[in-house]
Amino acid sequence: MAGPVKPRTDRPDDFSEAPLFFVLSKTLGTALLPINLLVELGILSVVLMATRFAALGRRLAVTTLVLMALAAFSPLGNLLIYPLESRFPAWDPSRGAPDGIIVLGGSVDTDLSAAHRTPVVAHAADRLFAPAELARRYPNARIVFTGGTANLVSTEAKEADYSAPILENLGIAKERLILERNSRNTWENAIFTRKLVSPKPGERWLLVTSAFHMPRSMGIFRKAGFDVEAYPVDWRMGGRDDLFSFTNMGADGLGRTEVAVREWIGLVAYRLMGRTGELLPGPGKD
Repeated sequence: MAGPVKPRTDRPDDFSEAPLFFVLSKTLGTALLPINLLVELGILSVVLMATRFAALGRRLAVTTLVLMALAAFSPLGNLLIYPLESRFPAWDPSRGAPDGIIVLGGSVDTDLSAAHRTPVVAHAADRLFAPAELARRYPNARIVFTGGTANLVSTEAKEADYSAPILENLGIAKERLILERNSRNTWENAIFTRKLVSPKPGERWLLVTSAFHMPRSMGIFRKAGFDVEAYPVDWRMGGRDDLFSFTNMGADGLGRTEVAVREWIGLVAYRLMGRTGELLPGPGKD
């Protein structure tokens, strides 16, 4: 597969995310994720057991094991992720052809791609498959991929550069691709893309991202003044029937819990920052 390409881009640095919020999201936010938090609590329990607080350490170790079992082997992850994935229905094509399609990054690992000099899709591959199908169905729609690097320490490896060859190999002509390669999170996805494409009143734009990420994404795009329509992909559950399912537990259950908690933390943080109009944006306007 071909290496990264760098077609049409933009660099609207004046709209970048507040540095403190970005740093906190990559440090404190990461530390609060279930797997990391459980490891931190486990280490703390071991340290306490070597001190005069040994009894507290033992209780903390037991609590940590119980929490890990709940996260991995109970339907907790399903219960947390279902309200996110079911918030927006599948897009209705009967409304007519869209004018543009926006694809949020999050599929390609930029560090691995740079190390191996080829695109490496780590997860959420549906975010790349869906726009290829939409591009074939709607040949006049503009295709925008938005994604730079989400790393705390920025590098020259940009997700848009490595995603473009994948989209081209899936059948999207290079001249149709518009790349936004400087955003580091969903807020910057929204404001940088809006400035890049300058949507006109009455235009219809689809937003392609994972179903669990759609509520926060839609709320952010609305707050940024970019009216888009939800096109959810990359579901982690089959539906309501899976709410109390005990199948695919263990690593899968822990993974779903991790994804859901990360998203709920993001929803709370962005609401507190005023980057969304409500805690859980839905199909109606904020």
